[in-house]
Amino acid sequence: MRNGSLNAKLKQISRKLSDIMDQDSDEKVMVFTDNRALQELCAQINRLLSDRRKIKADYRKKEISYKKMLSNISHDIKTPLTVILGYLEMMRLADAENEELRKVEAKAGQVMELINQFFTLAKLEAGDMDLEIGKINISELCREGMLGYYDILQGRDFAVELSIPEKDIFAQGEGRAVDRILNNLISNAVRYGSDGKYIGLTLRESGAYVYIDITDRGRGIEKAFARNVFDRLYTLEDSRNREIQGNGLGLTIARNLALQMGGDIFLESEPHVKTTFTVKLKKSIR
Repeated sequence: MRNGSLNAKLKQISRKLSDIMDQDSDEKVMVFTDNRALQELCAQINRLLSDRRKIKADYRKKEISYKKMLSNISHDIKTPLTVILGYLEMMRLADAENEELRKVEAKAGQVMELINQFFTLAKLEAGDMDLEIGKINISELCREGMLGYYDILQGRDFAVELSIPEKDIFAQGEGRAVDRILNNLISNAVRYGSDGKYIGLTLRESGAYVYIDITDRGRGIEKAFARNVFDRLYTLEDSRNREIQGNGLGLTIARNLALQMGGDIFLESEPHVKTTFTVKLKKSIR
């Protein structure tokens, strides 16, 4: 085989292999040639691709098993903890002045909230949470979301900027899921953007999507850490995410909910200047 023909075959193999990797397909590399070296090369490449497919399949099985196990464990822990909280409440009602008892009940409540977040995330990642996607008034949800924090914002002297078009905007989603996303992002901005004494919410449309920008002017998140804030249990001490979430689950849940509704959440942050979380949802056809 001449060098020109050999180079052409090698380029063909390279292009095919690149397509397989880019598209994450299960195809094999097929090249018609009499060259024994090229035949052996293709055979070894296909052997590697076969091993790769097996590793991917095993990983998916283990991941599904892990997520279901986490969901079951979270559920099993919730039952006795609910009973404990019930007894603590009765004890507190019988001894309202007991400060130690009040603190124990509060800490138990925090543990229950953490378990609930684990349970929610496990169900989301295992595909066991069915969201009833439909047409929702996103304008109304944004107004209600900010209104729920009105007293807190007033008490902390926040400047509030709300930009919602007069004409209602509708999106494809599930009301409770969107409400949870907004509550998470607004509470983060209130709690950890307090240095800037500012919070803004902008609702806008672009193409086939609706966007909600929630902005603060607080300490922000360094660029090196920004891409990790949605990772499960990400608690790097130097990033704002540790302080925002405490347990590293809130933003993960929020983004999972957005993804299940066909959307996403993005972050842009310039510390002490502007930090914006953007929720992207599909626009509803009126």
